Amino acid sequence: MVEDSDKPKRRVHNPDTFRERALKAAESSAQPQKTRRLRHFLGSTLDIIFRPVGRGLTKVFGWKPFRVIGKVLFPAYFRNSWRELKLVTWPNWKQSRQLTFAVLVFAVIFGAAIAAVDFGLDKLFRNILLK
Repeated sequence: MVEDSDKPKRRVHNPDTFRERALKAAESSAQPQKTRRLRHFLGSTLDIIFRPVGRGLTKVFGWKPFRVIGKVLFPAYFRNSWRELKLVTWPNWKQSRQLTFAVLVFAVIFGAAIAAVDFGLDKLFRNILLK
C-alpha cells in the first residue's frame, strides 16, 4: 500500500476574477488612455473656471450648492449606474469582431432551424387539415 505522504501534493490555482484581471491590465498598461488625458485636460480647465465660483458661493452661503444641485439633478440610481459602468471591462477590437461573428453565425443557424421546423409543420398541417 502506498502512503499519501509519498505522493507530491497538488496545488490548485484559483483563476483570477474579471475584476482582478481588469486591475492587472490597468496596472500593466504603460501609456495613458486618450479619455483620461481628455478628462484631465477638461477637468483642469474647468477647475480653473469653477473653483473660484464655488469658493465664493461657499463663503456666501456656508455650504456647497453645486454638490446639493448635483444630488438633486442626478438621483442616486444614475450616480451608482455611472460608478458601476466605470468598473466594466469592455472587449477590445479583436474580441468584438469574434463575438459579433459568433452572434451572426448563431442567428443564421437558429433562423434556418426555425424555418425548417415551420416548413415541416406547414406541410404536416396542410396534409392533415386539407385532406
